[in-house]
Amino acid sequence: MTPDTAQNVQGTSLPERIGNTPLVRLDQLVRGLENISVLAKAEWANPGGSVKARAAAAIVRDARVRGLLVPGKTLLDATSGNTGISFAMLGAALGFPVHLAMPSNVSPERKRIVQAYGATVDWTDPDQGSDGAIRRARELAGDDPERFYYADQYSNDANWLAHYHSTGPEIWRQTAGRVTHFVAGLGTSGTFMGTTRYLKQQNSALQAISFQPDSPFHGLEGLKFMGSSIVPAIYNPHLADRELEIETEAAYAMVKRLAREEGLLVGPSAGAAVVASLKIAHEESAAGRAAVIVTVLPDGADKYLSERFWDEA
Repeated sequence: MTPDTAQNVQGTSLPERIGNTPLVRLDQLVRGLENISVLAKAEWANPGGSVKARAAAAIVRDARVRGLLVPGKTLLDATSGNTGISFAMLGAALGFPVHLAMPSNVSPERKRIVQAYGATVDWTDPDQGSDGAIRRARELAGDDPERFYYADQYSNDANWLAHYHSTGPEIWRQTAGRVTHFVAGLGTSGTFMGTTRYLKQQNSALQAISFQPDSPFHGLEGLKFMGSSIVPAIYNPHLADRELEIETEAAYAMVKRLAREEGLLVGPSAGAAVVASLKIAHEESAAGRAAVIVTVLPDGADKYLSERFWDEA
């Protein structure tokens, strides 16, 4: 192959494949609800298998443009799993080292994936959840600032801007502007903040509903109970028109229901998103209103298949 021929070979880089995920109709779950549609972004279609690829890629791109992530620097962050996987994936693809702080009780699949990508991991106290990982990352960054670029996804505006520039416009385009409700969970809050800001600019009447676990002690990896957690700096509690609390058990039950009724294998936070969306769907139907409800399914089930809830009746 000559150099000229090589230049004409078509292809895309890994970061260019992030986004433009399908919008899936959940028709079986809303059967009998007249003029109600529930649609969900299938974010497991992203490289790395989750919605967090969007924020991670935006954070890396921003850091490189601003000269913060330069050769010789290691990207450092706290994560409950998916953002860390995305950073590790991007580090392997783009050639920078990644150091993560992560609770030691994340699923075995998540542990294997970050290690397969070659990331260094500090495993933190499981009882402290993501807050313990945040404290460890801050400690590492403070001890060796010359070594690390601390991405700090919880405070980094590139996180929510990723969704303002991608997830929001995709939903608007895929629904032809007919979306009436947007539902998303709160972890870093980036997905909800960025997508809601974009959609509200297109239609100020759109209803934005955020949700979180109903207790500090929950099994919904990636989500925060804001009342007892370190609140992300990018989170604005006034942006939501409504806030819901979702039980872990309801989310687990919905994960199995989605598998058996819709043919979709998703993670627990995705189950919680559908529980919240169906609550809105039933309320709108009971009131005789038409609705196009859109939510985000953050990841698939591949990182959770070892979890015990699959075996529970």
